[in-house]
Amino acid sequence: MSGAAEDEARKRRTRYPVPLAVGIGCYVLVVIAGLFLLADDFGAALLVPLWIVHGVLLALLIRKLGATESSAYTALLIVAVSLMSVYVASMARDDLTLQQRGEKVAATVVKKRRDPAEGRKGRDYNYALEHQDGTEVPGPAMKTTSDRYDIGQKLTVLEDPRGELRPRTPGQADATGEALGSAALALAALGAVGWMTWRGSDTARRRDDGEPSIGLRKAYKAVTGDRTTGEEQEEKLREALRTYPADRRGYIKVQPEDYPDLPQQRAARIAWEMGLRAEATGNRGSWRFKETVIEEVPHD
Repeated sequence: MSGAAEDEARKRRTRYPVPLAVGIGCYVLVVIAGLFLLADDFGAALLVPLWIVHGVLLALLIRKLGATESSAYTALLIVAVSLMSVYVASMARDDLTLQQRGEKVAATVVKKRRDPAEGRKGRDYNYALEHQDGTEVPGPAMKTTSDRYDIGQKLTVLEDPRGELRPRTPGQADATGEALGSAALALAALGAVGWMTWRGSDTARRRDDGEPSIGLRKAYKAVTGDRTTGEEQEEKLREALRTYPADRRGYIKVQPEDYPDLPQQRAARIAWEMGLRAEATGNRGSWRFKETVIEEVPHD
């Protein structure tokens, strides 16, 4: 990356990261709420394109936070988590609706069947229920994930007078777990936005480049008792570049914490004066120098 491009990226990261992140977080919550409201009224033919458009817009917004290399993957993660949040919230809404308008009745299991096998999909159990007078309990068959009831067994269930919702036992109709799960998934989506805000910060950039942040520099000097000046550290780096052996790939590797007052660009300039180049990629917390590198750290 050129020096001008790096300066522009830094300005973009530091100008408005928090307001932008807050705006993206609010947008994510609005989309989750909006698609939750639309879930029952519209089919997949409309909702799938809406989710796709949401993912594209999200990726474009996240790129503005500065961490452009993983914005698409993060947008995909947020879309997936948001979709699960909407799904779980829809389950909670059905349970709450059944609690509000459902009627508690005594019923008898008259039929039992298991879903057919479909790959690795779980096979739920379906139970047909009848009232004590022999009339059918309205709505779809009651469903459970395990074989809980036998034919002829008597149960107390909540039935939907409109016949739109499945009958459920009072314990099954408790929406607390689904509501908490949906909220946790929504928070995970917001957490991903926060993570990308940090990934786009200068602190993260310095860490990836192997350049210690100002706080780490101060902590290192306090712990080690290092009292060397910037000029002394520059001379120490020159000596290291002259005497350190190269690794099997031909790089001379030094640890940036040994030069707490020396920015990486200044270290790159010193190396350039000695006929070396500073590597900008794949450093894993170190500074690496070689005559030819994959991507050079700008030093002008």
